[in-house]
Amino acid sequence: MNLDLFYRQAVFSVAGNPKVEALIKTRARSLVRRYVAGETLEEALLVAERLEAQGVHAILDLLGEMVRSEEEARAFQKGILELIRAVAGRPWPKYVSLKLTQLGLDLSEALALDLLREILREAEPKGVFVRIDMEDSPRVEATLRIYKALREEGFSGVGVVLQSYLFRTEKDFWELLPYRPNLRLVKGAYREPKEVAFQDKRLIDAEFLHLGKLALKEGLYVAFATHDPRLIAEVKRYTGAMGIPKDRFEFQLLYGVRPEEQRRLAQEGYTVRAYVPYGTHWYPYLSRRIAERPENLFLVLRSLLGG
Repeated sequence: MNLDLFYRQAVFSVAGNPKVEALIKTRARSLVRRYVAGETLEEALLVAERLEAQGVHAILDLLGEMVRSEEEARAFQKGILELIRAVAGRPWPKYVSLKLTQLGLDLSEALALDLLREILREAEPKGVFVRIDMEDSPRVEATLRIYKALREEGFSGVGVVLQSYLFRTEKDFWELLPYRPNLRLVKGAYREPKEVAFQDKRLIDAEFLHLGKLALKEGLYVAFATHDPRLIAEVKRYTGAMGIPKDRFEFQLLYGVRPEEQRRLAQEGYTVRAYVPYGTHWYPYLSRRIAERPENLFLVLRSLLGG
């Protein structure tokens, strides 16, 4: 079995154990603060201010997903609206990210669409860009339908995400192209079966670059979300060779991951954004970070052992 795949599957299996979740929540707080800005909006805004001082812009995300009631979905919507109002007066680029299962997608596609529509009605006049995160493969179709519906209604300050590890992604790209999406390209962080997703890192990386170059050729604005030095170097090489200006794309990295690289890219004149999550629903997010980066497992173990 592919070692990367084996590691990811093992982490997701262990992380799903309630006893493991309870242990990490009580003993690994220092690790959480490395990747999560805090549990409150105020803490997240302080992190965003520090990043801005370094030339790195913030993507603010109130953590939450897969809600089980309309009441919970509306509560998350309220929190996102509070975030939008809080950043509206800031002197730096205003950018938030959200998940549709946070807004009740699993309960009703119509509910998620309605709640997001209300968010965009608040965000667009305030100059706040909203990125719809992409979730696991069973939810891709509905996510793309909602994005297209909102664009057809005239909303423009909203972006979408494509994942290079899914077989379906290039087809989705061509179907999205008439909408001229502001596109975030990621490899993909969810546990997906071999029937729907590439399992070999080399193939996922190759598809990431293929899709990114395709999007640039088609004139889209592309956010390359990766920490891989090789992929970043290739994007820089390709855009330089093709004469693609730096205002046509950007790099996005996670808060707490390779901060020196984030600052270095910003100093080189690239637009750089750090994904800054906050809130109390951080465990699923942290689990995916551990699954992505084996070195994070060592940090978890060290935290649990009190080191």
